[in-house]
Amino acid sequence: MTRIQIDLPDATAQAARDAGLLTPDALSRLLNEALRRRQATDALLSIADRVAAAGIPPMSMEEINTEVKAARAELRKRAGGR
Repeated sequence: MTRIQIDLPDATAQAARDAGLLTPDALSRLLNEALRRRQATDALLSIADRVAAAGIPPMSMEEINTEVKAARAELRKRAGGR
C-alpha cells in the first residue's frame, strides 16, 4: 500500500471531507475512474490519428446523426422492440 500526502485549499478539503471523498476507498474509486477515462481518451485519440493518417474524410453531422439513429434502432430491436 502506498501512502500519499497532498495539499489542498482548506475549502476544497472541507467540501471533499463533507462529501465523504477523502476516505481511502473513495479516493481509490476516484483515481480508478480518472485512469479509466484517461485510457478511453487515449484510445479515441489513437483512432482519430489512424483515421487522419488513412485519409478518411470526416463525417458530416447529418451522417453522424444517421449512424446514431441506426445504432439506437438496432439496440431497440435487440431489446425486444421497446
